[in-house]
Amino acid sequence: MSECIHTACGLDCYDACRIVVDKKIFPKIKGDKAHPAGNGALCALLNKYIHEEARIEKPRINGKEVSMDEALDAVAKALKLPEKLLWRGSGNLGVMQEVTNLLMEKVEGTLTSGSLCDAAGHAGIEAGRGVNRTLPLEQIAKAETVVVWGRNVTVTNAHMMPFLEGKKIVVIDPVKTEIAKRADFHMQVEPRMDYYIAIMLARFVFMEDGQDDTWLEEFAPEFEDFYDYTREHRIKAILEHIGTDLGEMGTVLEYMRGKRTVFLVGAGVQKYATGSYTLHAIDSLAATLGLFGKEGCGVHYLGDSKLGFDNPFEVKTKRVPKAVAPFSKFNTVIVQGGNPAASMPDRNRVIEELEAVENLIYFGLYENETSALADIVIPAKNFFEKEDIRLSYGHQYVERMRKVVESNIGISEYDFTATLFEKLGLEGLKSEEAYLAHWMDQCEEEEGHHLTPAYRLCPYDEGFGEEGDEEFEFIDDYDDDFIDTKRFRKYRKQSKNKPKDTTFWLLSPKSAKSLNTQFVRDNRVQMHPDTGYEEGEEVKLSSEYGEQTFLVHLNDTVRPNCVVVTNNTVGVNYLTPSILSDEGENACYQEVKVSIEKVET
Repeated sequence: MSECIHTACGLDCYDACRIVVDKKIFPKIKGDKAHPAGNGALCALLNKYIHEEARIEKPRINGKEVSMDEALDAVAKALKLPEKLLWRGSGNLGVMQEVTNLLMEKVEGTLTSGSLCDAAGHAGIEAGRGVNRTLPLEQIAKAETVVVWGRNVTVTNAHMMPFLEGKKIVVIDPVKTEIAKRADFHMQVEPRMDYYIAIMLARFVFMEDGQDDTWLEEFAPEFEDFYDYTREHRIKAILEHIGTDLGEMGTVLEYMRGKRTVFLVGAGVQKYATGSYTLHAIDSLAATLGLFGKEGCGVHYLGDSKLGFDNPFEVKTKRVPKAVAPFSKFNTVIVQGGNPAASMPDRNRVIEELEAVENLIYFGLYENETSALADIVIPAKNFFEKEDIRLSYGHQYVERMRKVVESNIGISEYDFTATLFEKLGLEGLKSEEAYLAHWMDQCEEEEGHHLTPAYRLCPYDEGFGEEGDEEFEFIDDYDDDFIDTKRFRKYRKQSKNKPKDTTFWLLSPKSAKSLNTQFVRDNRVQMHPDTGYEEGEEVKLSSEYGEQTFLVHLNDTVRPNCVVVTNNTVGVNYLTPSILSDEGENACYQEVKVSIEKVET
């Protein structure tokens, strides 16, 4: 007789699928067809997660296997030193991962702020809307046109595909992705140009009197000032800079004109110093068209999954920006569920900093570049071996993650925290079930599903801000020399005598075969055949931050002035910059161009 348990996938993606597990035949699992987001299907990465061979099974200190109690004694001793930092990754998600915040608060440690992923875009959204509410999947299903903007849907959230059936699809992306190949129209523009695309489209909407005056007068009355702002941008010069023309812009507008339209925006558009401006500009275009607060309309980015919750793990501690964390300034660094030695930008700097840490503690599932550097290694439980709660940045559903199997390997985040509270003589930690109940009790129930307290069937239908009583704020500034007309004319005059730019934009999207640096790692650089290199030959990519060799994979879906090195590729972050976005403290992986040279054999 079967013994089925419902749990949820903890892998870091939009979909957060619900899983049905029969304990008697585990690790065989299946998707829950009743889950509105998952469609009953599960991805190949989840199977890799279950069968991952590189899992850490035993704690160790300085390379020697020890008992869990000995390892945690060493951690407790390290936490008595003056300067402590907790750096947390997001390879596996669940609210209980943040319970370690309570430990760092008690020992007067430091946490991180910002993000490696999406914080610039989040900041841009808050600048316009005041609050980042998730667009429900039901509204995407009701759209007539979907603009997929810098988002490789088939890789990052494949379960979105059924919601796109029967719709007109427009893709804006420097790479002809799989979704672009299926689209009705693909605008293959230059990297880093998404701000200008949004501003130009908004200007053309105003020029043809296509704005939604009724909605604007009620919810965004400063729209005439925004129109004046768009007019500061010179059409001919900017379209040339973008890598498009009036015909392509007109085609995009034709698909949106008078249609229920949703923008699916990916993190790729904001992996630059100016990333916040990009999302604010896209939102401003959406507001011009009146796409907020209406059925089948809106902008879907990475939502704020904790919005509306009273978070018991929110603490007041010192913080340092995650993307440029100065590890060497701390006596003790705990890396929880992440791999900064490979995933952080400017890898040369990061490794040098990590090697200088007196006590580097790795608390995670798998062996990787960071665990290899660590003085103390603590194996973790996977999400089938513990209790947790899964929120989603892609939809409104909340799932209880149930323990499916008992395992002698590792320790959960809660037990790690509780044990260290006891060893250090700390007080104030509640029971695990009390924290789980605190989260679930805040959720709404509807038709057998738990919904986040921030859920709105039609977000922003009453207005913007936390209470829905504010107006939309249009973008009115962009710190970029290109819009300075005098400087642009000077640039154009100089460029006639400049040698041809022989560098390439570095694009670093996600891979379908991995989750960041987990699972299958790549060793290739994708480039257009016109670059003159041959399939399989070894080349060296160089930037001002470092260099790394890769094998060439020719791909005519990439723009000739770009190279693609997916973020699971070994060594890609030797090339990426150690800088923060203007807003949001986000990593700027794509704010870099690289040179290429053959490796002589």
